[in-house]
Amino acid sequence: MILYPRSKINLGLRIVEKRDDGYHNLESLFCDLTNPCDILEIVESDNLSLSLYGEGLDCNLNDNICVKAFNLLKDDFNLPGAEIHLYKKIPSGSGLGGGSSDGAATLIILNRLYNLNIGFEELCAMSAKLGSDCPFFIHSNSSKEGEITTILAKGRGEILEPIGITLLKDYKVKLVNPDIFISTAEAYKGIVPKKPSVPIEEILQMPVEMWRDNLYNDFEYHIFKKYPQLKRYKEELYSEGAVYASMSGSGSTLYGLFKD
Repeated sequence: MILYPRSKINLGLRIVEKRDDGYHNLESLFCDLTNPCDILEIVESDNLSLSLYGEGLDCNLNDNICVKAFNLLKDDFNLPGAEIHLYKKIPSGSGLGGGSSDGAATLIILNRLYNLNIGFEELCAMSAKLGSDCPFFIHSNSSKEGEITTILAKGRGEILEPIGITLLKDYKVKLVNPDIFISTAEAYKGIVPKKPSVPIEEILQMPVEMWRDNLYNDFEYHIFKKYPQLKRYKEELYSEGAVYASMSGSGSTLYGLFKD
């Protein structure tokens, strides 16, 4: 069975507060993209195996999120094994959510492949154990072909509120990936949480032309200081005519929205 795990960009990303459990609460609009996407194929097997292709992944078998997703289901559902083939096209450490998407897609495929009959909401809850973005990708990777998923994310990213924004249908998205790996730990190291004076929901209702001065990614402030070339890429997107440009997630990919 084959699935094409999607990527995502963040429209705004505010780090609101640090939690007692060490995580951070955030506010962001997650928007999925069908390009780039990974390719994930899983075949029934009596043993567990993983084959990786494409973009290099520096991890051993048990650290791969697809294997973690399998192990999450293995004992409760007595899974015999799985032959996992993952072709990576979404760059790692790019802020596009490729790893989280692969983990979510693995749960979706295993649920279908082995007829586990796990309900959608339960699958979302289970995926949160793999990563904060994974519940969004359960929605995204379960959507119909050509359908754009835009969901407001809060909490660690697992509290999802569909708000019906479909603006990406009116804009072309240009991605610029500078091939700089930024780990989540590195990104959060420089974060100073702050509650925004204007809720992100209100900003998203503004004309897109106003987002440049109102819709922010909190990671940009310190990431741009460490990697000034990222700031230059963002400025270049505006000079090319982008209505809005930002870094996605914790970086390093930049994107621009261009009127279609």
